[in-house]
Amino acid sequence: MAAHSYSLFLFSLSFVVLIPTLQAHIAEYDDYWKARKLEAIENLNKAYHPNPEEMVHHYNDQFAKTMIKLNNTRRVLKGTKENGPCEITNPVDSCWRCDPNWEKNRKRLADCAPGFARGTTGGKEGEFYVVTDPSDDILNPKPGTLRHAVIQRRPLWITFKRSMIITLEQELIITSNKTIDARGANVQIAKGAGITVQFVKNVIIHGLHIHHIITGTGGTIRDAEDHFGLRTASDGDGISVFGATNIWLDHLSVTNCSDGLIDVIEGSTAVTISNCHFTDHNEVLLFGASDSYTGDQKMQITVALNHFGKGLVERMPRCRHGFIHVVNNDYTHWLMYAIGGSRNPTIISQGNRYTASSTLASREVTKRVYAPPEVWKKWNWISEGDHFENGAFFVSSGDPKASKKYGIDKMMPFNPGEMAPKLTQYAGTLNCKPGKPC
Repeated sequence: MAAHSYSLFLFSLSFVVLIPTLQAHIAEYDDYWKARKLEAIENLNKAYHPNPEEMVHHYNDQFAKTMIKLNNTRRVLKGTKENGPCEITNPVDSCWRCDPNWEKNRKRLADCAPGFARGTTGGKEGEFYVVTDPSDDILNPKPGTLRHAVIQRRPLWITFKRSMIITLEQELIITSNKTIDARGANVQIAKGAGITVQFVKNVIIHGLHIHHIITGTGGTIRDAEDHFGLRTASDGDGISVFGATNIWLDHLSVTNCSDGLIDVIEGSTAVTISNCHFTDHNEVLLFGASDSYTGDQKMQITVALNHFGKGLVERMPRCRHGFIHVVNNDYTHWLMYAIGGSRNPTIISQGNRYTASSTLASREVTKRVYAPPEVWKKWNWISEGDHFENGAFFVSSGDPKASKKYGIDKMMPFNPGEMAPKLTQYAGTLNCKPGKPC
């Protein structure tokens, strides 16, 4: 009897633990959230690219054309964060970073989204909203605070009056058509809850330093200017992208969060993570949270030009389902593995540098889980133009013809992995000053 009661208790506990995931941390699915979810499903189907290799081709094509142009012109301007010449090192930054009038031309950034997030414009069509107050009120946010800005229903380009540390009382729930642009200020989201991008579309987050994020207790939180709802406890992710489309995360510095640094889950697609710097964390990037959620088969994500730095352990990323393009990143540290997955994700690794640690057991870049070799050998995991140091190696798999489908014979050449340190030289937040290039 006691054993039966204990088993029943464990079953009940597991059910309670599953509820937040199944219900997306929404404790009460009212008409507002039902409508947002239905719209998100519609957005997923619209944003999904039936031929993802075309997007990979477009990225590599634009990359090659931009780098040829830069090499020919040797474009150099004064005033980087080191007060030296503004040397453009990758094609994404070439779109805006060396413009000394970037502050007057902030919305130029909206034309620069690479990879699967191409076409994401954030709040380009809206007015500017200047955050002046770092305080946070989850139910009645004050005008001038970040929470008050992100809950507005209209498109907004959100900037910051000055440097500030924002400690979120509970998760910050963003509405569609927003840009959070922290250039020109040192803006930290720290020592509180993280950012939630849920059932929305067209969001750009740029230039934030996100660190020491903790789990939120939940409760009643305002999630739109005319709506608030009851939430369960948040996970403690730096950024959680849940059922969202056309999301671009660029030039972020992210470290030390209670759960993942960035999660992209539950039917999210058209997502690009670029120019970010990740350090000091265990589970870094999670793409797809459930083996059983087949909606993530439409997940398409570009991971480009990031620096995976010191103190990282695993999941850079860890993928379920979907199509993931990992291109021109610099992996300088992992303790277990760099790229892992289950449930047959397609992973195209191109032009990355992988530097293994001195531990012999962790020199393999890849890790497949919950599948025997006879199963995972059918998954398309492809390495093209990657550079390996200190004994690192990538175990490829899948259809031998797949490498030709996605490889350099079908696409303009990407930059080789040896160049990854140069391409990611300015990964993370930038020290942008008005009147000078960033």
